[in-house]
Amino acid sequence: MKATVSRLQANWVYGGALAGVGLLALSPLLTAGWPLGQLLVWLVLPVYMLHQLEEHDGDRFRLFVNATIGRGREALSVRDVFVINVFGVWGVMVVTLWLMRAVAQGWGLIGIYLVLVNAVLHLVQALAMRRVNPGLWTALALFLPLGAWGLAELGPQETLALHAVSLAIVVVLHGAIMVTARRRLASA
Repeated sequence: MKATVSRLQANWVYGGALAGVGLLALSPLLTAGWPLGQLLVWLVLPVYMLHQLEEHDGDRFRLFVNATIGRGREALSVRDVFVINVFGVWGVMVVTLWLMRAVAQGWGLIGIYLVLVNAVLHLVQALAMRRVNPGLWTALALFLPLGAWGLAELGPQETLALHAVSLAIVVVLHGAIMVTARRRLASA
Protein backbone atom coordinates (compact mmCIF):
# COMPACT_ATOMS: atom_id res chain seq x y z
CA MET A 1 0.00 0.00 0.00
CA LYS A 2 2.81 2.42 0.87
CA ALA A 3 4.45 1.83 -2.53
CA THR A 4 1.12 2.51 -4.27
CA VAL A 5 0.66 5.79 -2.38
CA SER A 6 4.23 6.80 -3.24
CA ARG A 7 3.63 6.11 -6.95
CA LEU A 8 0.36 8.05 -6.83
CA GLN A 9 2.09 11.01 -5.17
CA ALA A 10 4.88 10.92 -7.74
CA ASN A 11 2.63 10.56 -10.82
CA TRP A 12 -0.63 12.37 -10.01
CA VAL A 13 -0.04 14.99 -12.70
CA TYR A 14 -0.40 12.54 -15.59
CA GLY A 15 -3.79 11.27 -14.46
CA GLY A 16 -4.81 14.86 -13.86
CA ALA A 17 -3.87 15.92 -17.37
CA LEU A 18 -5.89 13.07 -18.87
CA ALA A 19 -8.81 13.89 -16.56
CA GLY A 20 -8.54 17.53 -17.65
CA VAL A 21 -8.90 16.56 -21.30
CA GLY A 22 -11.84 14.33 -20.43
CA LEU A 23 -13.55 17.08 -18.40
CA LEU A 24 -13.08 19.54 -21.26
CA ALA A 25 -14.64 17.06 -23.68
CA LEU A 26 -17.59 16.51 -21.31
CA SER A 27 -18.07 20.20 -20.57
CA PRO A 28 -20.87 20.80 -23.12
CA LEU A 29 -22.86 17.91 -21.60
CA LEU A 30 -22.16 18.68 -17.95
CA THR A 31 -22.69 22.44 -18.13
CA ALA A 32 -25.57 22.67 -20.62
CA GLY A 33 -27.81 25.56 -19.63
CA TRP A 34 -25.36 27.07 -17.14
CA PRO A 35 -24.84 30.84 -17.20
CA LEU A 36 -21.60 31.85 -18.93
CA GLY A 37 -19.92 32.94 -15.69
CA GLN A 38 -20.52 29.55 -14.10
CA LEU A 39 -19.27 27.76 -17.21
CA LEU A 40 -16.04 29.76 -16.99
CA VAL A 41 -15.61 28.75 -13.36
CA TRP A 42 -16.19 25.10 -14.34
CA LEU A 43 -13.44 25.41 -16.95
CA VAL A 44 -10.95 26.45 -14.26
CA LEU A 45 -10.60 22.83 -13.09
CA PRO A 46 -9.73 21.14 -16.41
CA VAL A 47 -7.63 24.11 -17.55
CA TYR A 48 -5.74 24.00 -14.24
CA MET A 49 -5.10 20.28 -14.79
CA LEU A 50 -3.50 21.07 -18.15
CA HIS A 51 -1.44 23.85 -16.57
CA GLN A 52 -0.26 21.38 -13.94
CA LEU A 53 1.17 19.14 -16.67
CA GLU A 54 3.39 21.97 -17.91
CA GLU A 55 4.28 22.89 -14.34
CA HIS A 56 4.91 19.44 -12.83
CA ASP A 57 5.86 17.07 -15.67
CA GLY A 58 9.18 15.50 -14.76
CA ASP A 59 8.85 16.97 -11.26
CA ARG A 60 9.83 20.39 -12.73
CA PHE A 61 8.12 22.62 -10.17
CA ARG A 62 9.47 20.84 -7.09
CA LEU A 63 12.99 20.70 -8.52
CA PHE A 64 12.77 24.39 -9.49
CA VAL A 65 11.61 25.42 -6.00
CA ASN A 66 14.23 23.27 -4.32
CA ALA A 67 16.98 24.71 -6.53
CA THR A 68 15.91 28.37 -6.28
CA ILE A 69 14.20 28.85 -2.92
CA GLY A 70 15.82 25.88 -1.20
CA ARG A 71 19.21 26.54 -2.80
CA GLY A 72 19.73 22.82 -3.25
CA ARG A 73 17.87 21.75 -0.09
CA GLU A 74 14.42 20.19 -0.10
CA ALA A 75 11.91 23.01 0.30
CA LEU A 76 9.05 20.91 -1.08
CA SER A 77 8.74 17.13 -0.98
CA VAL A 78 6.93 14.95 -3.50
CA ARG A 79 4.18 14.52 -0.89
CA ASP A 80 3.92 18.31 -0.40
CA VAL A 81 3.41 18.86 -4.13
CA PHE A 82 0.76 16.13 -4.24
CA VAL A 83 -1.19 17.56 -1.29
CA ILE A 84 -0.93 21.14 -2.58
CA ASN A 85 -2.23 20.25 -6.03
CA VAL A 86 -4.74 17.49 -5.37
CA PHE A 87 -6.30 18.96 -2.24
CA GLY A 88 -5.33 22.62 -2.57
CA VAL A 89 -6.36 22.94 -6.22
CA TRP A 90 -8.64 20.07 -7.24
CA GLY A 91 -10.29 19.82 -3.82
CA VAL A 92 -10.77 23.57 -3.57
CA MET A 93 -12.29 23.63 -7.05
CA VAL A 94 -14.70 20.81 -6.19
CA VAL A 95 -15.87 22.73 -3.10
CA THR A 96 -16.03 25.95 -5.14
CA LEU A 97 -18.19 24.34 -7.81
CA TRP A 98 -20.53 22.90 -5.19
CA LEU A 99 -20.82 26.27 -3.44
CA MET A 100 -21.37 28.07 -6.74
CA ARG A 101 -24.11 25.70 -7.88
CA ALA A 102 -25.79 24.92 -4.53
CA VAL A 103 -25.37 28.11 -2.47
CA ALA A 104 -24.60 31.22 -4.52
CA GLN A 105 -23.01 31.89 -7.90
CA GLY A 106 -20.56 34.36 -6.39
CA TRP A 107 -18.58 31.60 -4.70
CA GLY A 108 -17.26 30.86 -8.18
CA LEU A 109 -14.97 33.85 -7.66
CA ILE A 110 -12.69 31.54 -5.67
CA GLY A 111 -11.90 29.64 -8.88
CA ILE A 112 -11.48 32.82 -10.87
CA TYR A 113 -9.06 34.29 -8.34
CA LEU A 114 -7.26 30.94 -8.14
CA VAL A 115 -6.16 31.21 -11.77
CA LEU A 116 -5.58 34.97 -11.71
CA VAL A 117 -3.38 34.94 -8.60
CA ASN A 118 -1.43 31.95 -9.90
CA ALA A 119 -0.85 33.65 -13.25
CA VAL A 120 0.30 36.87 -11.60
CA LEU A 121 2.68 34.96 -9.33
CA HIS A 122 4.18 33.10 -12.30
CA LEU A 123 4.64 36.38 -14.16
CA VAL A 124 6.11 38.29 -11.21
CA GLN A 125 8.51 35.45 -10.46
CA ALA A 126 9.62 35.26 -14.10
CA LEU A 127 10.25 39.00 -14.21
CA ALA A 128 12.03 39.09 -10.85
CA MET A 129 14.26 36.12 -11.68
CA ARG A 130 14.56 37.03 -15.37
CA ARG A 131 13.88 33.46 -16.36
CA VAL A 132 11.04 31.15 -17.29
CA ASN A 133 9.49 29.15 -14.46
CA PRO A 134 7.56 25.88 -14.71
CA GLY A 135 3.96 26.67 -15.64
CA LEU A 136 4.57 30.20 -16.92
CA TRP A 137 3.32 29.65 -20.48
CA THR A 138 -0.03 28.09 -19.61
CA ALA A 139 -0.51 30.62 -16.82
CA LEU A 140 -0.16 33.43 -19.35
CA ALA A 141 -1.96 31.77 -22.27
CA LEU A 142 -4.80 30.09 -20.37
CA PHE A 143 -5.15 31.50 -16.85
CA LEU A 144 -5.03 35.21 -17.64
CA PRO A 145 -7.72 35.15 -20.36
CA LEU A 146 -9.94 32.66 -18.50
CA GLY A 147 -9.59 34.57 -15.23
CA ALA A 148 -10.18 37.97 -16.81
CA TRP A 149 -13.24 36.73 -18.69
CA GLY A 150 -14.59 35.03 -15.58
CA LEU A 151 -14.04 38.15 -13.50
CA ALA A 152 -15.79 40.26 -16.14
CA GLU A 153 -18.77 37.87 -16.11
CA LEU A 154 -19.12 37.24 -12.36
CA GLY A 155 -17.37 40.18 -10.77
CA PRO A 156 -19.81 43.04 -11.38
CA GLN A 157 -22.70 41.05 -9.92
CA GLU A 158 -21.01 40.23 -6.61
CA THR A 159 -20.34 42.19 -3.45
CA LEU A 160 -16.99 43.60 -2.49
CA ALA A 161 -17.09 41.36 0.59
CA LEU A 162 -17.42 38.21 -1.53
CA HIS A 163 -14.56 39.37 -3.74
CA ALA A 164 -12.43 39.98 -0.65
CA VAL A 165 -13.26 36.62 0.93
CA SER A 166 -12.62 34.74 -2.33
CA LEU A 167 -9.33 36.51 -2.92
CA ALA A 168 -8.28 35.97 0.71
CA ILE A 169 -8.94 32.23 0.43
CA VAL A 170 -6.74 32.04 -2.66
CA VAL A 171 -3.95 34.14 -1.12
CA VAL A 172 -3.98 31.92 1.99
CA LEU A 173 -3.73 28.81 -0.21
CA HIS A 174 -0.74 30.22 -2.07
CA GLY A 175 0.76 31.44 1.19
CA ALA A 176 0.50 27.92 2.59
CA ILE A 177 2.92 26.76 -0.09
CA MET A 178 5.51 29.28 1.09
CA VAL A 179 4.92 28.39 4.75
CA THR A 180 5.38 24.71 3.93
CA ALA A 181 8.64 25.42 2.10
CA ARG A 182 9.98 27.68 4.85
CA ARG A 183 9.13 25.18 7.60
CA ARG A 184 10.82 22.37 5.72
CA LEU A 185 13.91 24.48 5.17
CA ALA A 186 13.98 25.62 8.80
CA SER A 187 13.87 22.03 10.02
CA ALA A 188 16.51 20.83 7.54
